[in-house]
Amino acid sequence: MPQLWPDVLAPVLDSVRYATLASYTWEQPRLLLLLPLVPLLFVLRWALARRHRAKLGVAFVAGQLPRDWSTVLRFLPDVVLALSMGFAILALARPQRTDERVVQSGEGIDILLVLDVSGSMELQDLRPNRLEAAKRVARGFIDGRQGDRIGLVVFAGDAYSLAPLTTDYDLLRDNLQSLRLGMIANDGTAIGTALGVATNRLRDSRSRSKVCILISDGENTAGSLDPLTAAQLAHAYGLKLYTIGLGQDGVVPYGTDETGRTTYVTTRLDETTMRQIAQAGEGRFFRATDNAGLREVFTQINRYEKSEIKQTRYRNTRDYYRIYLFWCLGLWLVWLGLKNTFLTNALED
Repeated sequence: MPQLWPDVLAPVLDSVRYATLASYTWEQPRLLLLLPLVPLLFVLRWALARRHRAKLGVAFVAGQLPRDWSTVLRFLPDVVLALSMGFAILALARPQRTDERVVQSGEGIDILLVLDVSGSMELQDLRPNRLEAAKRVARGFIDGRQGDRIGLVVFAGDAYSLAPLTTDYDLLRDNLQSLRLGMIANDGTAIGTALGVATNRLRDSRSRSKVCILISDGENTAGSLDPLTAAQLAHAYGLKLYTIGLGQDGVVPYGTDETGRTTYVTTRLDETTMRQIAQAGEGRFFRATDNAGLREVFTQINRYEKSEIKQTRYRNTRDYYRIYLFWCLGLWLVWLGLKNTFLTNALED
Protein backbone atom coordinates (compact mmCIF):
# COMPACT_ATOMS: atom_id res chain seq x y z
CA MET A 1 0.00 0.00 0.00
CA PRO A 2 1.53 3.36 -1.01
CA GLN A 3 2.48 5.73 1.77
CA LEU A 4 0.40 8.90 1.76
CA TRP A 5 3.14 11.55 2.02
CA PRO A 6 6.02 10.30 -0.21
CA ASP A 7 3.81 8.67 -2.83
CA VAL A 8 0.86 11.06 -3.08
CA LEU A 9 1.08 14.36 -1.24
CA ALA A 10 4.75 15.17 -1.88
CA PRO A 11 4.48 14.94 -5.72
CA VAL A 12 1.23 16.93 -5.69
CA LEU A 13 2.72 19.76 -3.64
CA ASP A 14 5.99 19.66 -5.59
CA SER A 15 4.07 20.19 -8.84
CA VAL A 16 3.13 23.76 -7.89
CA ARG A 17 6.66 24.89 -6.92
CA TYR A 18 8.22 27.53 -9.18
CA ALA A 19 11.35 25.44 -9.68
CA THR A 20 9.21 22.54 -10.94
CA LEU A 21 7.25 24.70 -13.37
CA ALA A 22 10.45 26.31 -14.64
CA SER A 23 12.00 22.91 -15.35
CA TYR A 24 9.38 21.96 -17.94
CA THR A 25 9.33 22.37 -21.66
CA TRP A 26 5.85 23.12 -23.00
CA GLU A 27 4.32 21.58 -26.09
CA GLN A 28 1.91 24.53 -26.43
CA PRO A 29 3.73 27.42 -24.73
CA ARG A 30 1.47 30.08 -26.26
CA LEU A 31 -1.43 28.85 -24.15
CA LEU A 32 0.44 30.10 -21.08
CA LEU A 33 -0.32 33.62 -22.29
CA LEU A 34 -3.92 32.99 -21.24
CA LEU A 35 -2.98 32.81 -17.54
CA PRO A 36 -3.07 36.61 -16.97
CA LEU A 37 -6.57 36.68 -18.54
CA VAL A 38 -8.04 34.52 -15.76
CA PRO A 39 -8.09 37.24 -13.06
CA LEU A 40 -9.16 39.77 -15.69
CA LEU A 41 -12.30 37.72 -16.33
CA PHE A 42 -13.32 38.04 -12.70
CA VAL A 43 -12.53 41.77 -12.64
CA LEU A 44 -14.66 42.23 -15.77
CA ARG A 45 -17.53 40.23 -14.25
CA TRP A 46 -17.38 42.29 -11.08
CA ALA A 47 -17.39 45.55 -13.06
CA LEU A 48 -20.40 44.51 -15.18
CA ALA A 49 -22.32 43.27 -12.14
CA ARG A 50 -21.63 46.49 -10.25
CA ARG A 51 -22.80 48.60 -13.17
CA HIS A 52 -26.10 46.80 -13.70
CA ARG A 53 -26.91 45.93 -10.08
CA ALA A 54 -30.05 47.54 -8.61
CA LYS A 55 -29.27 49.85 -5.71
CA LEU A 56 -31.36 50.62 -2.64
CA GLY A 57 -30.60 53.65 -0.54
CA VAL A 58 -30.36 52.78 3.16
CA ALA A 59 -29.69 55.24 5.96
CA PHE A 60 -27.39 54.05 8.73
CA VAL A 61 -26.93 55.53 12.12
CA ALA A 62 -23.89 57.68 12.72
CA GLY A 63 -20.75 55.82 13.55
CA GLN A 64 -18.72 53.11 11.91
CA LEU A 65 -20.19 49.67 11.42
CA PRO A 66 -18.11 46.84 12.84
CA ARG A 67 -16.32 44.74 10.22
CA ASP A 68 -16.63 40.98 10.24
CA TRP A 69 -13.72 38.97 8.83
CA SER A 70 -16.17 36.32 7.62
CA THR A 71 -17.35 38.65 4.84
CA VAL A 72 -13.97 38.12 3.15
CA LEU A 73 -14.91 34.47 2.64
CA ARG A 74 -17.34 35.49 -0.10
CA PHE A 75 -14.29 35.80 -2.39
CA LEU A 76 -13.20 32.20 -1.72
CA PRO A 77 -15.35 30.50 -4.40
CA ASP A 78 -14.04 32.88 -7.06
CA VAL A 79 -10.44 32.26 -6.00
CA VAL A 80 -10.98 28.49 -6.16
CA LEU A 81 -12.57 28.78 -9.61
CA ALA A 82 -9.72 30.99 -10.86
CA LEU A 83 -7.15 28.45 -9.65
CA SER A 84 -9.07 25.65 -11.34
CA MET A 85 -9.04 27.57 -14.62
CA GLY A 86 -5.31 28.31 -14.25
CA PHE A 87 -4.47 24.64 -13.74
CA ALA A 88 -6.63 23.77 -16.76
CA ILE A 89 -4.49 26.10 -18.88
CA LEU A 90 -1.29 24.50 -17.51
CA ALA A 91 -2.62 21.06 -18.39
CA LEU A 92 -3.57 22.17 -21.93
CA ALA A 93 -0.07 23.64 -22.44
CA ARG A 94 1.32 20.10 -21.92
CA PRO A 95 4.28 20.35 -19.52
CA GLN A 96 6.98 17.87 -20.48
CA ARG A 97 10.51 16.76 -19.68
CA THR A 98 12.74 15.23 -22.34
CA ASP A 99 15.73 12.99 -21.74
CA GLU A 100 18.05 12.72 -24.72
CA ARG A 101 20.62 9.96 -25.05
CA VAL A 102 23.23 9.90 -27.81
CA VAL A 103 24.71 6.57 -28.84
CA GLN A 104 27.71 6.53 -31.14
CA SER A 105 28.23 3.61 -33.47
CA GLY A 106 30.65 2.98 -36.27
CA GLU A 107 34.36 2.52 -36.55
CA GLY A 108 37.14 5.04 -36.05
CA ILE A 109 40.61 4.83 -37.50
CA ASP A 110 44.01 4.37 -35.89
CA ILE A 111 46.43 7.28 -36.29
CA LEU A 112 50.05 7.54 -35.20
CA LEU A 113 51.78 10.90 -35.02
CA VAL A 114 55.52 10.41 -35.56
CA LEU A 115 57.27 13.62 -34.50
CA ASP A 116 60.90 14.66 -34.90
CA VAL A 117 62.40 16.11 -31.67
CA SER A 118 66.00 16.39 -32.88
CA GLY A 119 68.12 19.51 -32.32
CA SER A 120 67.26 21.00 -35.72
CA MET A 121 63.64 21.39 -34.55
CA GLU A 122 64.89 24.39 -32.55
CA LEU A 123 65.22 26.46 -35.74
CA GLN A 124 62.99 29.52 -35.77
CA ASP A 125 61.67 29.82 -39.32
CA LEU A 126 58.39 28.59 -37.74
CA ARG A 127 57.37 30.50 -34.62
CA PRO A 128 58.43 30.21 -31.88
CA ASN A 129 60.38 27.26 -33.27
CA ARG A 130 59.69 24.22 -35.40
CA LEU A 131 58.94 21.87 -32.50
CA GLU A 132 56.55 24.20 -30.70
CA ALA A 133 54.72 25.00 -33.94
CA ALA A 134 54.33 21.27 -34.67
CA LYS A 135 53.08 20.59 -31.13
CA ARG A 136 50.48 23.37 -31.33
CA VAL A 137 49.07 22.21 -34.66
CA ALA A 138 49.11 18.56 -33.59
CA ARG A 139 46.98 19.49 -30.56
CA GLY A 140 44.48 21.14 -32.87
CA PHE A 141 44.44 18.01 -35.03
CA ILE A 142 43.69 15.84 -31.99
CA ASP A 143 40.89 18.19 -30.93
CA GLY A 144 39.28 17.73 -34.34
CA ARG A 145 39.13 13.94 -34.19
CA GLN A 146 36.27 11.95 -32.71
CA GLY A 147 36.23 8.24 -31.98
CA ASP A 148 39.71 7.62 -33.39
CA ARG A 149 42.57 6.00 -31.53
CA ILE A 150 45.67 8.18 -31.72
CA GLY A 151 49.20 7.36 -30.60
CA LEU A 152 52.49 9.27 -30.45
CA VAL A 153 56.00 8.25 -31.50
CA VAL A 154 58.98 10.61 -31.05
CA PHE A 155 62.40 10.29 -32.56
CA ALA A 156 65.80 11.88 -32.89
CA GLY A 157 68.81 9.53 -33.15
CA ASP A 158 66.58 6.85 -31.61
CA ALA A 159 62.80 6.38 -31.70
CA TYR A 160 60.34 5.66 -28.87
CA SER A 161 56.61 5.06 -28.56
CA LEU A 162 55.57 7.79 -26.14
CA ALA A 163 51.80 7.20 -26.07
CA PRO A 164 49.93 4.04 -27.13
CA LEU A 165 46.90 4.13 -29.38
CA THR A 166 44.16 5.63 -27.24
CA THR A 167 40.98 7.68 -27.28
CA ASP A 168 42.09 9.45 -24.10
CA TYR A 169 42.82 12.75 -25.84
CA ASP A 170 43.65 14.50 -22.58
CA LEU A 171 46.51 12.03 -22.10
CA LEU A 172 47.71 12.72 -25.63
CA ARG A 173 47.64 16.48 -25.09
CA ASP A 174 49.63 16.07 -21.89
CA ASN A 175 52.22 13.95 -23.71
CA LEU A 176 52.47 16.48 -26.50
CA GLN A 177 52.95 19.27 -23.99
CA SER A 178 55.82 17.35 -22.36
CA LEU A 179 57.85 17.15 -25.58
CA ARG A 180 61.09 19.13 -25.49
CA LEU A 181 64.31 19.43 -27.36
CA GLY A 182 67.02 17.08 -26.11
CA MET A 183 64.58 14.61 -24.52
CA ILE A 184 66.35 11.87 -26.54
CA ALA A 185 70.05 11.87 -25.69
CA ASN A 186 71.20 10.44 -29.01
CA ASP A 187 70.73 13.32 -31.43
CA GLY A 188 70.20 12.85 -35.14
CA THR A 189 67.27 12.01 -37.44
CA ALA A 190 66.40 8.31 -37.51
CA ILE A 191 63.42 8.41 -39.88
CA GLY A 192 63.67 4.72 -40.79
CA THR A 193 63.77 3.63 -37.15
CA ALA A 194 60.78 5.85 -36.34
CA LEU A 195 58.75 4.24 -39.14
CA GLY A 196 59.76 0.83 -37.81
CA VAL A 197 58.45 1.69 -34.32
CA ALA A 198 55.20 3.02 -35.84
CA THR A 199 54.75 -0.16 -37.90
CA ASN A 200 55.33 -2.31 -34.84
CA ARG A 201 52.68 -0.32 -32.97
CA LEU A 202 50.06 -0.48 -35.75
CA ARG A 203 50.66 -3.90 -37.31
CA ASP A 204 48.27 -5.73 -34.94
CA SER A 205 45.54 -3.10 -35.25
CA ARG A 206 42.20 -4.36 -36.57
CA SER A 207 41.05 -0.91 -37.65
CA ARG A 208 39.79 -0.54 -41.20
CA SER A 209 42.28 2.28 -41.72
CA LYS A 210 45.75 2.72 -40.20
CA VAL A 211 47.41 6.07 -40.73
CA CYS A 212 50.92 7.27 -39.90
CA ILE A 213 51.74 11.00 -40.04
CA LEU A 214 55.51 11.60 -40.09
CA ILE A 215 56.71 15.13 -39.25
CA SER A 216 60.40 15.91 -39.76
CA ASP A 217 62.65 18.75 -40.87
CA GLY A 218 65.80 16.95 -42.00
CA GLU A 219 67.30 13.95 -43.72
CA ASN A 220 67.91 10.48 -42.35
CA THR A 221 71.22 10.64 -40.47
CA ALA A 222 70.86 7.94 -37.82
CA GLY A 223 69.47 4.47 -37.24
CA SER A 224 70.14 1.20 -38.99
CA LEU A 225 66.87 0.95 -40.96
CA ASP A 226 66.63 2.54 -44.40
CA PRO A 227 63.59 4.93 -44.57
CA LEU A 228 62.32 3.61 -47.90
CA THR A 229 62.61 -0.01 -46.76
CA ALA A 230 60.76 0.92 -43.56
CA ALA A 231 58.02 2.59 -45.63
CA GLN A 232 57.58 -0.51 -47.80
CA LEU A 233 57.37 -2.67 -44.67
CA ALA A 234 54.76 -0.32 -43.19
CA HIS A 235 52.70 -0.51 -46.37
CA ALA A 236 52.85 -4.31 -46.24
CA TYR A 237 51.12 -4.11 -42.85
CA GLY A 238 48.44 -1.82 -44.26
CA LEU A 239 49.73 1.55 -43.03
CA LYS A 240 48.96 4.67 -45.01
CA LEU A 241 51.83 7.18 -44.77
CA TYR A 242 51.59 10.95 -44.80
CA THR A 243 54.86 12.87 -44.58
CA ILE A 244 55.23 16.53 -43.63
CA GLY A 245 58.48 18.36 -44.34
CA LEU A 246 58.97 21.25 -41.92
CA GLY A 247 60.87 24.47 -42.50
CA GLN A 248 62.68 26.28 -45.27
CA ASP A 249 65.82 25.29 -47.08
CA GLY A 250 68.83 27.56 -46.87
CA VAL A 251 69.81 30.05 -44.15
CA VAL A 252 67.32 30.27 -41.25
CA PRO A 253 67.48 31.94 -37.80
CA TYR A 254 68.81 29.86 -34.90
CA GLY A 255 68.70 31.66 -31.55
CA THR A 256 71.01 34.49 -30.51
CA ASP A 257 74.69 34.81 -29.63
CA GLU A 258 76.18 36.21 -26.41
CA THR A 259 75.68 39.77 -27.67
CA GLY A 260 71.99 39.21 -28.35
CA ARG A 261 72.27 39.17 -32.12
CA THR A 262 70.34 36.57 -34.13
CA THR A 263 72.45 33.72 -35.43
CA TYR A 264 71.78 31.78 -38.61
CA VAL A 265 72.48 28.25 -39.84
CA THR A 266 72.08 26.45 -43.14
CA THR A 267 69.50 23.66 -43.27
CA ARG A 268 68.14 21.32 -45.92
CA LEU A 269 65.21 18.93 -46.04
CA ASP A 270 65.60 15.66 -47.90
CA GLU A 271 62.37 16.19 -49.80
CA THR A 272 63.05 13.35 -52.21
CA THR A 273 63.12 10.72 -49.48
CA MET A 274 60.04 12.18 -47.81
CA ARG A 275 58.16 11.99 -51.10
CA GLN A 276 59.28 8.41 -51.68
CA ILE A 277 58.10 7.40 -48.21
CA ALA A 278 54.64 8.89 -48.85
CA GLN A 279 54.46 7.27 -52.28
CA ALA A 280 55.42 3.85 -50.89
CA GLY A 281 52.71 4.20 -48.24
CA GLU A 282 50.05 5.37 -50.75
CA GLY A 283 49.79 8.68 -48.91
CA ARG A 284 50.88 12.22 -49.69
CA PHE A 285 53.84 14.47 -49.04
CA PHE A 286 53.32 18.03 -47.76
CA ARG A 287 55.76 20.88 -47.33
CA ALA A 288 55.13 23.40 -44.56
CA THR A 289 57.48 26.40 -44.57
CA ASP A 290 55.52 28.53 -42.07
CA ASN A 291 52.89 28.22 -39.34
CA ALA A 292 49.94 28.88 -41.65
CA GLY A 293 51.17 26.25 -44.11
CA LEU A 294 51.52 23.69 -41.31
CA ARG A 295 47.94 24.33 -40.15
CA GLU A 296 46.67 23.92 -43.70
CA VAL A 297 48.51 20.59 -44.04
CA PHE A 298 46.78 19.15 -40.98
CA THR A 299 43.45 20.54 -42.20
CA GLN A 300 43.87 18.65 -45.48
CA ILE A 301 44.81 15.41 -43.74
CA ASN A 302 41.78 15.84 -41.50
CA ARG A 303 39.60 16.01 -44.61
CA TYR A 304 41.19 12.96 -46.22
CA GLU A 305 40.94 10.68 -43.20
CA LYS A 306 37.33 10.60 -42.04
CA SER A 307 35.90 8.18 -39.50
CA GLU A 308 32.57 6.47 -40.08
CA ILE A 309 30.99 7.48 -36.79
CA LYS A 310 27.19 7.54 -36.64
CA GLN A 311 25.22 9.17 -33.87
CA THR A 312 21.81 7.83 -32.87
CA ARG A 313 19.72 10.06 -30.67
CA TYR A 314 17.08 8.60 -28.38
CA ARG A 315 14.52 11.04 -27.00
CA ASN A 316 12.30 10.01 -24.12
CA THR A 317 9.54 12.56 -23.52
CA ARG A 318 7.39 12.33 -20.41
CA ASP A 319 4.16 14.29 -19.96
CA TYR A 320 3.15 15.88 -16.67
CA TYR A 321 -0.23 17.37 -17.63
CA ARG A 322 -2.19 14.78 -15.64
CA ILE A 323 -1.26 16.14 -12.24
CA TYR A 324 -2.42 19.64 -13.27
CA LEU A 325 -5.61 18.15 -14.70
CA PHE A 326 -6.21 16.54 -11.29
CA TRP A 327 -5.64 19.92 -9.63
CA CYS A 328 -8.13 21.48 -12.06
CA LEU A 329 -10.86 18.87 -11.51
CA GLY A 330 -10.32 18.77 -7.74
CA LEU A 331 -10.62 22.55 -7.37
CA TRP A 332 -13.63 22.61 -9.70
CA LEU A 333 -15.40 20.07 -7.48
CA VAL A 334 -14.52 22.21 -4.44
CA TRP A 335 -16.00 25.24 -6.23
CA LEU A 336 -19.22 23.35 -6.97
CA GLY A 337 -19.44 22.48 -3.30
CA LEU A 338 -18.83 26.08 -2.19
CA LYS A 339 -21.59 27.36 -4.50
CA ASN A 340 -24.17 25.62 -2.38
CA THR A 341 -22.97 27.08 0.93
CA PHE A 342 -23.52 30.36 2.71
CA LEU A 343 -20.27 31.73 1.25
CA THR A 344 -21.89 32.70 -2.03
CA ASN A 345 -24.65 34.58 -0.17
CA ALA A 346 -22.46 36.37 2.36
CA LEU A 347 -23.32 40.00 2.86
CA GLU A 348 -21.62 42.10 0.22
CA ASP A 349 -20.17 45.53 1.03
